[in-house]
Amino acid sequence: MKLDWKTKKKLKQMGLSYLFLAPAIVLLLIFTFYPIAYGVILGFYDFNMLRHDTDGHPAPPKWVGLDNFHRILKDPYFYISLKNSLLYLIVVPIIQLAAILMAILVNRNMKGVTWFRTAYYIPVVTSIVIVGIAWKWVLGSDGILNFFLVKKFHIFAKAIPWLTDSSLALFSVMFVTLWQGIGYYMVLYLAGLQTIPPEFEEAAKLDGASPFTVFKDIILPLLKPTVALCTIISCISALKVFGEIFVMTGGGPENGTLTMVYYIYNKAFNEFDMGYAAALALVLALFVGAISFINIAFFKKGGLQYY
Repeated sequence: MKLDWKTKKKLKQMGLSYLFLAPAIVLLLIFTFYPIAYGVILGFYDFNMLRHDTDGHPAPPKWVGLDNFHRILKDPYFYISLKNSLLYLIVVPIIQLAAILMAILVNRNMKGVTWFRTAYYIPVVTSIVIVGIAWKWVLGSDGILNFFLVKKFHIFAKAIPWLTDSSLALFSVMFVTLWQGIGYYMVLYLAGLQTIPPEFEEAAKLDGASPFTVFKDIILPLLKPTVALCTIISCISALKVFGEIFVMTGGGPENGTLTMVYYIYNKAFNEFDMGYAAALALVLALFVGAISFINIAFFKKGGLQYY
């Protein structure tokens, strides 16, 4: 079968396109899809990197089927870490509302607005290690915050254990996540606000609408696609929080900040129980998928049609 020149040209262009995509596809296969597939399979094996056979050689992975998942159901630390990870979702509505309000604030032609946008975004591009160390110093028992609250202004009689009390530590780390992430979502909401025609707001004001009414009835409905995107991203980020926990609390005190990702890290790289860690990661992936599906269903039910 002989191809006409148009088909040949189309195939040539397609081949050229895939040629340019090939390096990225290869990297994705090696560093993304292969590790995911291997991790899924490893969840059904018993594999400890420190275990050796009778000859002294590293013991190969041993097929155990669903034993790792049965072990999860009986693991009290799994339930503690899952509870803390789900509790961390409290930060999601707070950070979204704050980011929307900040985006509205900087979406104005006023003096110095570019400086404000930059200042709010600086924490986003700052290393989480630096952020964690800085806030650990601020929130420590002898930190700067307790210095002002206790010694300078005498608001409290004694230092508040922000990071050493199991009932306060998780919320203190949540605040750091809020502080660092708010600028990222602000930029996304700012982009969404700038797609809204200013005539809508002007017409509403001419009709006597209050600023709150304009926000509730005009800005928020038109921002719904951006709200949906940011909410899903924020939920995923909250469920897989790790850096702040690792630097500031190490999962303590008394497992008060032990989250799922930190527990997986501890099992994999401290105890080298790779099979069990992979099974935990699969369970976390299911929760992340379920939360994302709930968010999509919620926004779609509310009339969001952007798929």
